[in-house]
This record gives sequence, structure tokens and C-alpha cells, in this order.
Amino acid sequence: MIFARFLTGSYNAKFNYGFSSFKGKRPSMEDYFEAKISDVDGQMVAFFGVFDGHGGSRTAKYLKENIFNNLSGHPEFIKDTKIAIVEVFKQTNVEYINEEKGDQKDTGSTASTALLLGDRLFIANVGDSRVVAGRAGSAIALSNDHKPDRSDERQRIEEAGGFVMWAGTWRVGGVLAVSRSFGDKVLKPFVVADPEIHEEEINGVDFIIIASDRLWNVISNNDVVAIVQDINEVEEASRTLVEEAYARGSSDNITCVVVRFNTLESPGGSNSSSV
Repeated sequence: MIFARFLTGSYNAKFNYGFSSFKGKRPSMEDYFEAKISDVDGQMVAFFGVFDGHGGSRTAKYLKENIFNNLSGHPEFIKDTKIAIVEVFKQTNVEYINEEKGDQKDTGSTASTALLLGDRLFIANVGDSRVVAGRAGSAIALSNDHKPDRSDERQRIEEAGGFVMWAGTWRVGGVLAVSRSFGDKVLKPFVVADPEIHEEEINGVDFIIIASDRLWNVISNNDVVAIVQDINEVEEASRTLVEEAYARGSSDNITCVVVRFNTLESPGGSNSSSV
């Protein structure tokens, strides 16, 4: 049986969003997702995240419950958002590992997040979940997968004293198929939770898709955007993507969120919101 959850929401017609999550053929669900809309120092902030756990769901659940609160509470969150993201991701990882007290050493999670602050979109990625934007029918990658065979990642791992080897796929220490993650205490300091951050103006971005790797493994960025392009309902779009991934043979947990922006560029060049 496939386990599914569907959620939708909107905020003042500026954007709407939908999530879908399927357990697939795995015995348990290790993915978590999050959507938060909040007022921080007088500014509207929206946060979306997909957390793909491995070795259990414990790390992914921790990220869902803590990472946005940690971000919004950082003293530089509004003034220097990128610095806040980097510091919070690192500190959240330290706090999680300390809380584990030696347990669950091989439990971890990726984190792909999108933070909307005003008209700026901050994409922060750790691991191989991915964020892709649709812009006038074209697919724009907003994150880069953290894989052990990526040349810069392999160099970083080896300089830290680790190694990468082939074990069905390229793995850190012959164990982990991603080069960055939260948790995975046994593989520190080779596997880090340092995010790569991409900043984008939402003007001109039609929608973004955040999804776990089991969607991207079977559907290309271009195909994902082509599917979502003609589906205005975000719940339907997210559900269609997950069902298509499953139909193409993805049997692991599959989770995705679609956020569709409703901003338009007025003749004067400023952003306005459609209803």
C-alpha cells in the first residue's frame, strides 16, 4: 500500500503551496516536510522544507520541529539572512548530535529548504534532496546535490581524513551515499551539515519544487517543470509528481512540495500581488 498525505495552503494570494508524501514500498516513513508562515520583526516570512531521513526518521523529525524556530530566533535573521542560515544549520546539527547522547550514530537526514523573506527567496541545501524553479517553462536548478563523487566534495572529505569508495554507488567511508547531512555522528567530520545557499528574486519565478531524491532519481528537472507548468492547483501538482515518480519505479519514500508564486511585474517594474 502507498501512504499519502496532501496539504494545501496560501498566504494573501502572494503564493500557495501543496505537499505530497508517499511511503512507497518501504516498511516505514522516514521523510518529513514543513511549512511555516510567520511574522518576524514585522516582516512576513515563509519557510518550506523537505527532510529525507535515513537509518530511521529521528533526525528528519528533529529538523522539522526545530530548524525554523532556530532560524527565526537568530539575532541576524532579518539583517544577514545567509549568515543566520549557515550558523543555524551548523548549530542545529551540533545540538541534535549532543541530544542523541551516543545513540543512533548512523541516523541522519538531508534538508532542502526555501525561505521567502519579502521578495527574496533563500534556498539552503544539505544532501541530495533538490530545489528546482520553473521560469517561463524552463527548469532552473536552485540547489546542487551533495554526492560523494562530486569533485569538490570528494576533495573536502579526503582532506578531512575520510575516503570515498564504490559500494553499489559512491559512498563516504563505503557507507553513506550523500556527502552532507544532519546527524550521522559516526561519519563526522567527513559528513557535514554546512548548507549551500542560493538567493533568488521571486519576480519572474512561477513556482518551485522541493523534493526528496527518490523523485529526482526517476524524473528530470525539465520533466518535473513540464508536469507542474500546466497544473495550477498545487495539491494536484504535488500529488501528480509523486504518483509519476512511483509509476516510473521509485519505490522508496517520496516527498515533495510545490510553491506557486502569484506575483506579477507591473508596468512600472514593481511587484504586485494577484488575487
